[in-house]
Amino acid sequence: MYILLALIAACALGIAAHFLIGDRGLRGAAVTPAIATVSAGIIYTAMQWAGVGEDSFWLWLASILGAVLIAVAATLAVDALRRRGDAERRAALGI
Repeated sequence: MYILLALIAACALGIAAHFLIGDRGLRGAAVTPAIATVSAGIIYTAMQWAGVGEDSFWLWLASILGAVLIAVAATLAVDALRRRGDAERRAALGI
């Protein structure tokens, strides 16, 4: 059940990251929080399987902050791909 705390914290920080990263018009409002939440679940589960206890500081640090860092990196990559794709489409259309 503790995984829910990690998921909720990562999602909340993902929402904050969505609003702190510019160019919000290039992506959906749920992209960054969704990536953060999924990443937190994967990291938390992997660390639990690796034997890290729920009382470990490293489990919480990795699953929450690690997930947010992954979400920020993925969001910046999505924004860059969107800008490049839009520029290519504009050039192809002669706009």
